[in-house]
Amino acid sequence: MRQDGPYLRSGQVAERAGVNPQTLRYYERRGLIAEPARSPGGHRAYPPDTVTLLTVIKAAQRLGFTLNEVAELLDTGRRGHPTPDLRTRAQAKIAEVDAKIADLTTIRTALGQVVSAGCDSLTHCTCPDCPLPFADLAQGHARPEGERSL
Repeated sequence: MRQDGPYLRSGQVAERAGVNPQTLRYYERRGLIAEPARSPGGHRAYPPDTVTLLTVIKAAQRLGFTLNEVAELLDTGRRGHPTPDLRTRAQAKIAEVDAKIADLTTIRTALGQVVSAGCDSLTHCTCPDCPLPFADLAQGHARPEGERSL
């Protein structure tokens, strides 16, 4: 293997893909990338398209796919049969993201109520209209039905 030839060493691949060299070995063990050939000196010799594959893997992770999901999608693609799998999984991810956005919106609204009410303690809040259920719970009292809480 020549360093300027068609193959890249681990450090070169990692640098170009923006990952840690240990990530390469981990992805090899997981089957996400193929185990590379070895140079006469025993160095890993990756084909240049490994950088592209790593970039795709990292992009899929940023979209919310787990490494297991990425591995399944790559395996489907490697079989060469077009499937609606990516589209179906992307639609499921959209639903997950929408649910997370709804949860975060609820949390933001609740935090806004805490700030607006002037809450000063989780367990002994002195604000007149505390939206936190924790103060009553800490005292051993439940809020009556219909009373405001998070």
